[in-house]
Amino acid sequence: MIKALVIDDKDFVRNDVREKLEQFYPAEISLIGEAENVAQGIDLIEELEPDLLFLDIQLPDGTGFDLIDKCHSRNFDVIFVTGFDSHAVKAFKVGALDYLLKPIDEEEFKNAVSKAISSNTKEEHFKKLIQVSMDYFNKVEKKRIVLKTSNTVYVVEEDDIIYCKSDGSYTTFYVQESEKIIISKPIKAMEELLSEGTFIRCHHSYIVNKNYVSRYNKKGTLSLKQKIEVPVSARRKDLTLKLIFK
Repeated sequence: MIKALVIDDKDFVRNDVREKLEQFYPAEISLIGEAENVAQGIDLIEELEPDLLFLDIQLPDGTGFDLIDKCHSRNFDVIFVTGFDSHAVKAFKVGALDYLLKPIDEEEFKNAVSKAISSNTKEEHFKKLIQVSMDYFNKVEKKRIVLKTSNTVYVVEEDDIIYCKSDGSYTTFYVQESEKIIISKPIKAMEELLSEGTFIRCHHSYIVNKNYVSRYNKKGTLSLKQKIEVPVSARRKDLTLKLIFK
């Protein structure tokens, strides 16, 4: 059975998580403790060695990232819980971490917990994901993004992404010094994670890193430094040229 902790400063949130676990996962998950701040949470983690945390991002004495950073062992999965905070949510998405918005939606709860139950995330991968999210949350200048395939976790520097190409519900990333990385998410979802101003949606199916663009061709394409040509759609042409060559 999976051992879980809920760490949140609000009684009603801790009660809600407890009730949902008792209702939907009585045979799979045991809630072994609750805490309302970073200090209490660390003490419980060291004492009880949980497999799963339901962790608020904003706590009275720090953040959920502070708590994880101070733990000697990170051999657990985390489902973050947060009020609507667009910066925190984007940090979770950039690091490919699971999260729930308050008030907690029942279906989203079941989806996140089911993923945690079947998770095979290794501690080393979890450290990478947490660090990427933590860096974004703390506004570290050099941005990274986590890309997950069916069997690999990539941590990619945004500066190394040349362009992205859509193929239905999949997106292919073309990265410096790397094979292409294909992930099962649509290009619109990836556009939301990439830095605005650097990555330009020049076509329905393409996003380019403007730092790799050398010129615009009259036939309607962008030439990239690696002798790659990417199409520009007619309706996006004016904005694309303005954003890249301004």
